[in-house]
Amino acid sequence: MSPTEPAPPSFSAVEVIAAKRDRRGLSREQIDWVLGAYTREEVADEQMAALAMAILLNGMDAAETAHWTQAMIDSGEVLDFGDVGRPLVDKHSTGGVGDKITLPLAPLVAACGAAVPQLSGRGLGHTGGTLDKLEAIPGWRASLTTEQIRAQLVEVGAVVCATTPTLAPADRRLYALRDVTGTVESVPLIASSIMSKKLAEGTGGLVLDVKVGSGAFMKTFERAGELADAMTAIGAAHGLPTTALLTDMSRPLGRCVGNALEVAESVDVLRGGGPDDVVALTVALAGEMLTLAGLPDADPAAVLASGAAYEVWERMIAAQGGDPSAPLPVARHVETVTADRSGVFAGADALAVGTAAWRLGAGRARKEDPVQATAGVRMLVGPGDEVRAGTPLLELHTDTPERLADARRLLTGAALPVDADPPPERALVLDVRRAG
Repeated sequence: MSPTEPAPPSFSAVEVIAAKRDRRGLSREQIDWVLGAYTREEVADEQMAALAMAILLNGMDAAETAHWTQAMIDSGEVLDFGDVGRPLVDKHSTGGVGDKITLPLAPLVAACGAAVPQLSGRGLGHTGGTLDKLEAIPGWRASLTTEQIRAQLVEVGAVVCATTPTLAPADRRLYALRDVTGTVESVPLIASSIMSKKLAEGTGGLVLDVKVGSGAFMKTFERAGELADAMTAIGAAHGLPTTALLTDMSRPLGRCVGNALEVAESVDVLRGGGPDDVVALTVALAGEMLTLAGLPDADPAAVLASGAAYEVWERMIAAQGGDPSAPLPVARHVETVTADRSGVFAGADALAVGTAAWRLGAGRARKEDPVQATAGVRMLVGPGDEVRAGTPLLELHTDTPERLADARRLLTGAALPVDADPPPERALVLDVRRAG
């Protein structure tokens, strides 16, 4: 440093914690310093835990949240895929039960002319993870280099793979800390965590699927709207066109929850079939992504029906070592749950079904836990279907039969309601949010 250059600002962790504890805004310099020092392990976990709790209790305004996001981006690499010959556009879901939408969506958007660099994660808890689902396909690999991602975007137009360890390392450390310190629910921290990784991916547009309901992280429309607004504001502050759809997660998406089960259902959608709700949400999200990509005249519903998206799917899976024609694994044990009375099936509760699938082995309680490719729940009837006492409602799939009793206990009574009258119609897309 030359004598004429100002010395870098110097702070202490206690000073930054106290500022947020006392409801004061954090400056850009304070945020840069604390996240940089935490990444370098110069700020202790207990100090960052105290700051995260202060942020949970006292919040951050839009400017602070934007600065916090940028500091997490700056802690690592920013990917640049260069000119892949198509506009880049991405999608992120906050997670839900049976939320397999990325699987048909990425090849569909690619078949419509855009490029989709979908860097995804593994599941924790009842929501499952995109990589866990795809790893049910024989031979498919999640880890790619940046050069391999770019090549696949050029050749195929879509890639779904694991995020690289160099993206937003400050967020990786902070996310693990929040998980064990009761600070996960902070909207600014959730929004900046999601958006820092998406901004570091170098995409040109982003569509967010913010789930609302019992099977979602955000249980109420108001909280989901707060998160959607925070994320679209971050996108606007960083020059990334961002749209958020608030979508219903009071019931599972589609008929299947699990890993191999959801892959099979996604293939049905790509072949022109599949459950109506999965098809509808895939097409709705594709339309928003194509608009952001500058392709508003594309018709994703027609492209899906044509089979072109399935052809992209086959190429996408094969490019990552998978065999799209190989049989998917099936569970060694399948048990049926039946209706306890006659009437109209009102629809399964998303949280109960997701938790049951988790208990069967489809999810993990800790990030290092293994998952069963075959485990999960298959719904045999849908909302509004008439059933009689003894009618099969769903199947429980697992390789470990000792798990069945636990899952069965979750799926009784209010979790699988059978009523005298048909259930009310529920909108799938509840709202659309854009910054400004």
